[in-house]
Amino acid sequence: MLKGIDTRLNADVLGALRAMGHGDYLVLVDTNFPADSIARQTVAGRLLRMENLTSAQAAQAILSVLPLDTFVEDFAGRMQVVGDPDAMPEVQQEVQAEVNRAEGQPRPIPGVERFAFYDLAKGAYAVIQTGERRFYGCFMFRKGVIGPEG
Repeated sequence: MLKGIDTRLNADVLGALRAMGHGDYLVLVDTNFPADSIARQTVAGRLLRMENLTSAQAAQAILSVLPLDTFVEDFAGRMQVVGDPDAMPEVQQEVQAEVNRAEGQPRPIPGVERFAFYDLAKGAYAVIQTGERRFYGCFMFRKGVIGPEG
């Protein structure tokens, strides 16, 4: 155990989050996503898991240590609902609330078309699969920076 670290963050996930640099991104996905095959194509090269958590629970833990990029519009992304790209299912609303909480203000997560999201995921630093069973529980988070003290 470590003080000040969310206990839902396992060693593999913490290691990946720490190793990422500014602009690198991770993909957080639900149980239906082809996570293992896509994770093999990422920088990490293997699937990371937070399988006993929902997407929102995992996002909350991750965002407790991961700063989001403030320099780009694609600081995050969510898989769009097929046939209804403007829809925001409950699972996405929950993760949006976690992003807003982490940012201290509303910051809408842009939508990414389903197959474009698969392609995006292949270029990620890492793929983290949750235990989320609701559809469209798939997100991208781009790492930002932590400025100097003072």
